[in-house]
Order: sequence, then C-alpha cells, then structure tokens
Amino acid sequence: MAPRLDFSEWWAKDIRKGTPVVVTMENPNYSVVEIDGPDAAFQPVEKSRGKNAKQVTWVLLLKANLAVGCVAWLANILWALLGAIKKRLIYRQGVVMESGKLGKSKLLFKIIRAFLATSLAILAFEIVAYLKGWHYLKSSNLYIPRTSDFLGLLHMVYVAWLECRGDYIAPTIQSLSTFCVVLFLIQSVDRMILCFGCAWIKYKKIKPTIDEDPFKSDDVEGSNCRYPMVLVQIPMCNEREVYELSLSAACQLDWPKDRLLIQVLDDSDDQSIQWLIKAEVSKWSQHGVNIIYRHRLVRTGYKAGSLKSAMSCDYVKDYEFVAIFDADFQPSPDFLKLTVPHFKDNPELGLVQARWAFVNKDENLLTRLQNINLCYHFEVEQQVNGVFLNFFGFNGTAGVWRIKALEESGGWLERTTVEDMDIAVRAHLNGWKFIFLNDVKVLCEVPESYEAFRKQQHRWHSGPMLLFRLCLPDIISSKISTWKKANLILLFFLLRKLILPFYSFTLFCIILPLTMFVPEAQIPMWVICYIPVFMSFLSILPALKSFPFIAPYLLFENTMSVTKFNAMVSGLFQLGSSYEWVVTKKAGRSSESESDLLTAADVEEKGMNQGQISRRASESEFLELNQLKEQKQSAPKPVKKINKIYRKELALAFLLLTASFRSLLSAHGVHFYFLLFQGVTFLLVGLDLIGEQAS
Repeated sequence: MAPRLDFSEWWAKDIRKGTPVVVTMENPNYSVVEIDGPDAAFQPVEKSRGKNAKQVTWVLLLKANLAVGCVAWLANILWALLGAIKKRLIYRQGVVMESGKLGKSKLLFKIIRAFLATSLAILAFEIVAYLKGWHYLKSSNLYIPRTSDFLGLLHMVYVAWLECRGDYIAPTIQSLSTFCVVLFLIQSVDRMILCFGCAWIKYKKIKPTIDEDPFKSDDVEGSNCRYPMVLVQIPMCNEREVYELSLSAACQLDWPKDRLLIQVLDDSDDQSIQWLIKAEVSKWSQHGVNIIYRHRLVRTGYKAGSLKSAMSCDYVKDYEFVAIFDADFQPSPDFLKLTVPHFKDNPELGLVQARWAFVNKDENLLTRLQNINLCYHFEVEQQVNGVFLNFFGFNGTAGVWRIKALEESGGWLERTTVEDMDIAVRAHLNGWKFIFLNDVKVLCEVPESYEAFRKQQHRWHSGPMLLFRLCLPDIISSKISTWKKANLILLFFLLRKLILPFYSFTLFCIILPLTMFVPEAQIPMWVICYIPVFMSFLSILPALKSFPFIAPYLLFENTMSVTKFNAMVSGLFQLGSSYEWVVTKKAGRSSESESDLLTAADVEEKGMNQGQISRRASESEFLELNQLKEQKQSAPKPVKKINKIYRKELALAFLLLTASFRSLLSAHGVHFYFLLFQGVTFLLVGLDLIGEQAS
C-alpha cells in the first residue's frame, strides 16, 4: 500500500461551507465530537477527552498497516529495479543496438567500470586514512611530503628502473632477439636459395614442354575422340559482381563441346543471385555449351563441401580431368590446350597449375603491394619447387587435376579452410607429381580493400597450421623418401608457415620498438637495415615495375606480420577463428583483351535469347527474372571508395619507421643516403595516393 498525500488543508484554505453537525452516540465508550466546518476535525483536542483503550488500539493498527504498506511498496520497487538490471545487464533482454553504436557502448561501459573501480579505491583509501587518524587539520604530527622528497623518490625509482632494466629486462630482450635473428638468417638463406634456383631456371630456360598438338589426328571425323573428357568446375557463393565474367570465360574454352562439361557450383543464399546465375547458365546452354547448374540446400564445408558434392555425381566417372576456377577467374580460350596435354604419356602427373595474373594490380597502393608478393610466390616459390621437387601447394584455382589422383588421395575433405593445400599434401604423400606453368596465366582479381585482404590473409595463414597438426602423423608414417618428409615438415610448413610470421612479428614489431626504451639491448645494424633491404630487393625482382614501392613494401610486410602471427596461433592451437571462411569481396573487373570479354555478337543476341529462355521457364519465374534484370540495369554504378588502412597497422608502421630511423641515425653518416631514398620513396607514394583520391 503506497503512502498518500493529504492536500485537504490546502484545498479547504479560506473556504468555510456547510452547517455545524452534532452527532450523538448512545455507546458510553465513545465521546461526542462537534465538527464545526472542515478544519474542526483537525483542531487539537483536550487531552482529557477522547481517549480510551479501544481507540488507542485502532489507531495503532492503522499506523501499523500504513507502515507495512510503505515497506511493501519500497520492496516492490527495489525488486522491480533489480529485475530490470538483471534482464538488461546479465541476460541482455530488451537491449537493441546498432552495430556502429555497440562498440561505443562497450567503450562507455569500460570507462564507467574504470571510474567506478577508481572511486572505490579512493574511498577505501579515505576509510583507511580516517581509521589511522591521518587528519591534517586535527593532527599536528602528520608529515606532509615536500617537493624535494618527491624528487628524491623519483630518483630512487629511476635508479631502481635502470638496475632492473640492465640486470633483467635487457638480457631477456637480447636473448630473444638473438633467437629471432637466427631464424631470420635461416629464412633469408632459404629465400636466397629459391632466388638462385629461379635464376638458374631462367638461365637454362627450363620449362615443361609439350608437342605442338598432341591430340591432332589425320582422321577428321574421329579427331575429337582423341581429346580427353574434361570437367570444369566453377564454385561460387554470392558472386554477383563476377559470375557473368567467369561463366563467359569458361564457356568460351577452346575444346570439343562433346568432350567438355561445365559445372556451376552455386552456394549462394541470396535468391536473386541464384536467379541471375540460372539465367546466365540458360543463355550459354542455348548456345550449345554443355553446362549444368548445381545448388546445395545445406552449405556445409564451404568450398571443399561444394567440390566434394559435385564429384559424387554419377556422370563424373566418365571424365578423366577436372579444371577448377574460382568465380573471379577468367581463363583464356586456349587454357585447356596449354595444360591438359602435359598429362599425356605422363601417368605419374596429378596436377598442372597455371599462374595468376591480376587485372587490378595498379588500382591502388594495396593492390600494388599484393602484386609484389604474389609475383614472387608464383615465379620463385612455385616454379622452383615445381622444377626441382615436383611439389608445391595447390592454389585452389586455375589448375587441372587428374581425377584418379583426387580419388586415390581421399578426395576433398572439409576439415580445414585450405582444402587446396590439404589435397596437394595428400596427393604428394601418395606419389603424384605436380607441374607449374609460369607462362600460362589466368586473369583474376586481388582484394582492393584492406578489410577483405586482411580476412583473406587470416584464412591463408591459419589454415596451414591447422593442416600441419592434422597431417603430421601421415607425413611421418608415409612411404615417401626422408628428403621429401624433411622438405614438407621443415621447409614447407615450419619455416615458411610458422617461423616466418613468428620472427617477423617478434623481432620487428616487439623487440625493435622496445630498443628505443631499453638501449642496453641493441639489434645489429645489418639486421635492421641491410638484410631486410636486400631481401626486399630479391622479393621485388619478379615485379621490377614496382621498384619505387620497395620501402612501403618493407613496412607493409612487417605490419602485416601482426595479422599473420595471430592467424598462425589460431590455426596452431585450433582456435575458433581458424575455421572461419569469409568470401573475399570482388569488384568484377574484366580484362582489356578481346578474348576475355563478351563478343559483340553475344551482346546483340542477348535480347533474342531471352525469348528462348522464357519458353523454358514458368511465367512467374520469367517475370521475377525480368524484374531482377531491370533492377540490375537501373541500379547506380558503385562509387569508388578510397582504400582505408586500419589505424593500428598505420601506427605500427610509423613506430617501426621511427625505431629504424633512430638506429640508423646512431650509426655512421653513410646511412643518410638510405634515409634520403626512403623520403623520396614516400613522396612518390604520397603523390600516387593523391592521384588515386583525385580519380
């Protein structure tokens, strides 16, 4: 029962209405009270009148009831408040936030918690001071520190810090830096050997060769029978920007139509994209292309699950080879004629891998730096390993597999996000050989936004470590030679997938900045300057046009080691992020060559073929398809966004640059020329970024 406020006195002020009433009661236990107006009942009564046992009892009961009602009311309010707090803070019920505001709210909650903890600490200190009797105004014995006392205390703390830094911190940093420098030298030697191997290949002009036309036959009628049956698979998921280009390029492959089947493996969960891809498949089917559209209702295993499901079809047993292209890849019409002939008279060959070429490599600074990395990966790592070891990691696309090699190696498995490397390792353990064709290039895209690139790198570096945990027992127990086992374990996995991100992150992102605050621990100048610059020169040789970007490339590689190290740890310890798969966003850029674009005749016949497609589809499907086409045509062209670099990577880059400059300036004056070179390089990069924003 809630307490009530009585406003009768204010309400009846200066208002006197009615006539006096006299009430007479026959019960002698009650007194007679005269009420003369509204205020008469509230006027003081003589103490000698109106008091008896029953009256006092009723008054006490009324007051007790009122008090209990107040307590129950307060308890009800407190209980409701606690319930609301429990729902909002613990169960998060009724709390709806936008994704943009959620981060700010978390930050605000952290600030509030920090402020609350500080307030409680200060309050505890005040209570202790009060109990100890530290009252400055009441106690004359309390000593107040002076400025000299604080200076002396700071001096003692600084001396203690110097002793601790010299005796404990500096030796620890020095030992760790020595260990990382040793790893750095081992990795540098490996890179130099690969570069020397690439130079030897170019000097000797070593490359896989084939006959001019191994499938050519004098019998014109039976010439097509000499061509093997090839299956082309195009896995995609919500690829609205690139599906048309990839299907167009695959359907224009120069191969007998009756010896070729194209599987479009669509895992899109957007129904509008599904209808667009179906329409494109129907269009090419009307052109006489043997093409099939497949869609899975349950998207399990990502790309590996899609490929595994497609290979389980009954008609696949009629085909001997399978070519795989991701949704943004645009193979040239002669791709199959440049790759499939290598399998003839070579029964041990399981994979032929082609090189990637990028249509947007000059789009912005990020794409230029990616082009440097990938050119080195294909021309140096893949080519050298393919020539001297007959083994390298399958790139997941732009390659042709012998279906027998896939089946004998266990097929596609869904246990990692790097199913391409998984099948390559298992095929190598089963004795199959690989060939890399550096001269055969397939056009594709590199991520143009930093966020997409970072997610891609996380998948590329977490998956190999998870795969290493799973494949290590099979590698040890396999029947391949000891040299091949050592190459897989020590070089392929440990050195290039684990040691590289570890020492790069530890040495250049942790130890190097710490040397600015701990001068007792020094890193040799050749580790900071000479070897990294020399290694950068070696990495940039396959892409000589990118030479002006060598300094940003060096910083870019060091700052990206944070993401790579995080991904490596998540894959090595099987954390949740090692199983994440985010489809890399594409821009849908086509090549400038005529062979990779839709021909003019195809564009003109597009409207004519629409009627043929509509006769096969139902009326409702055709109407929906027309609406989607109209929306696609009327949709405004996407505005080009300026590439944004995350703040933490940019801050780390400037920190590394500052630490390097400090070490350089403390050395000989000859390093001034290197500083001048870096300044000119950054000026060129700045002008390039300004030109990019202006465009």
